[in-house]
Amino acid sequence: MSRMIELLYEEHRNIAKLLSVIEHELSVFDRRERPDYEIFQAIIQYFKEYPEACHHPKEDVVYQILKQRNPAVAGAVGDIEAEHELEGERLARFAKVVEDVLADQELPRETFHTAAQDFLEHQRRHMAKEEQLLFPAALETLTAEDWAQIDARIEERKDPMFDGETASKFQNLYATILRWEQETQEDRSRAAAAAVR
Repeated sequence: MSRMIELLYEEHRNIAKLLSVIEHELSVFDRRERPDYEIFQAIIQYFKEYPEACHHPKEDVVYQILKQRNPAVAGAVGDIEAEHELEGERLARFAKVVEDVLADQELPRETFHTAAQDFLEHQRRHMAKEEQLLFPAALETLTAEDWAQIDARIEERKDPMFDGETASKFQNLYATILRWEQETQEDRSRAAAAAVR
């Protein structure tokens, strides 16, 4: 497998963790309790800084090279670049409703829920499409020279949260993710132990 595709899969796993955090906080909101809006803000900031600025451009380059190599295959995948633009618009809508809530703006609960849910669902659907269509098509179609060209066009930038040293502004979010992963693992261990008895 290409190093670039491995990296994109890893980044998808990291993004999926953040989407789970949004989903968890949204369930708190739906129970009419107060979610952690700072967590929402941190995730939005992360998406602006890394997936929007670094992850999507990598996929765009893979898609562009695939389109050059085999337009029919790229056409079957769909317009990944246009989808990334739409994802940016959904992120902006989600960011706006979070800002409005924090600014004590009058906002129907449904508006907040819809913006968050729309962002979640489309991110997940988009990643699934890339993993089921774009990545396999690229692996099957692109040559070693194509991958070298992709690597040359990609700006290597560290992930500010998942690449070893977490940026200070994301420390709270990262600690939350680690805590939830540990709680989930403990719940699984308890369930497994109970099933054995």
